[in-house]
Amino acid sequence: MKRLSGTNEEISRILAAEQLELSRQNLDVEEAVRQIIEAVKESGDQALLDFSEKFDKVKPASLKVGQDLIDQAFDEVDPTALTALENAKANIESYHRQQVEQGFEDQPSQGVIRGQLIRPIGRVGVYVPGGTAAYPSSVLMNIIPAKIAGVKEIIMITPPQEHFVPAILVAAKLAGVDKIYQVGGAQGIAALAYGTETIPKVDKITGPGNIYVATAKKQVYGLVGIDMIAGPSEIGVIADDSANPKYVAADLLSQAEHDVRARAILVTDSAELAQAVEQEIEQQLTSLPREEIARASVQNNGRIIIARDADGMFDLMNQVAPEHLEIAMDQAYDYLDRVQNAGSVFLGHFTSEPIGDYYAGANHVLPTTATSRFSSALGVHDFIKRIQYTQYSKTAVNKAEHDITTLAYAEGLQAHAKAIEVRNDKN
Repeated sequence: MKRLSGTNEEISRILAAEQLELSRQNLDVEEAVRQIIEAVKESGDQALLDFSEKFDKVKPASLKVGQDLIDQAFDEVDPTALTALENAKANIESYHRQQVEQGFEDQPSQGVIRGQLIRPIGRVGVYVPGGTAAYPSSVLMNIIPAKIAGVKEIIMITPPQEHFVPAILVAAKLAGVDKIYQVGGAQGIAALAYGTETIPKVDKITGPGNIYVATAKKQVYGLVGIDMIAGPSEIGVIADDSANPKYVAADLLSQAEHDVRARAILVTDSAELAQAVEQEIEQQLTSLPREEIARASVQNNGRIIIARDADGMFDLMNQVAPEHLEIAMDQAYDYLDRVQNAGSVFLGHFTSEPIGDYYAGANHVLPTTATSRFSSALGVHDFIKRIQYTQYSKTAVNKAEHDITTLAYAEGLQAHAKAIEVRNDKN
């Protein structure tokens, strides 16, 4: 892992430069995705089948995953995995039910009514990756908040497989998905955005994917809503000399094993801890089945930052704005108010980030690449719309006329003013 030390200002400049590099667009991917989307718009289902054969090496007989495959998945799933999914589902539901928003109405003065309606999005598409790992936990995290929000129809797409991981289909049905289609990549995002003969057009698309999926979501945004444009997974750990280096190393590697582009960042005020964590990472790497991926991640993107004190640690980590943030310190809860930018926070020496990935109930679909500066974890709020409403009586309009028309004339918008004036007592 690369070490960064110096003044906060010096380290801050290095981090800013690295974050700028992460945000640069891959123009080759942009153009490839644009061509895929155009092909799906033009050829519909046939394009999806052709791309599946080209990219996934599978040409499914049907795009829709039938009930027979779902039943088979329930027969094949490990009973202990089924129990774990059911327990995780209960925790995710109990957490997200507390996010449900209520509308409001007030009457600030005589003859005036203002309010806000809460309505669910009509149809949502959820992307579930295939590739190097299958994530049934992500299925639960995307579908359950949508169900709680009251979304009328939830469609899941996932890359075609010769044989699906049973837990993926099981998790989808436990969470309450309505339809499942086997199509992945940018072509799957295009299908959800534009619709094909088989796959209906949705109103919003959520779920993580590779750079092609993320780029496709960016390109269809505006035609449909999206949750976020997610980058590689990342973890930031703030740790002082009270931390156990074995725990810290294990937690950094828990994200490094996702992807060679994943980022694992330790910020500490203890040079001794930094050294011990480096040694632990090297030792633990050798026992990981995904050692090659994790090693590339920590070597290329891993950072150990030496800060001067606790204030420095939090200042620098707030600049990193990590997807996952662990505070590996005694009385960690007391430091929570220092966190300004993070997707999800894990407090204390025993709250390892995978607790959030799988079980605690808080969502693990999180903003990456410093976007937690302005965005939040996926939740019920992502699957609802807020509709404003206003009612003014004639008396209330007459009372407000002067202020409204003054502003309208000041903006040079006479028709705005006239729309008020025609309703006054003189007309």
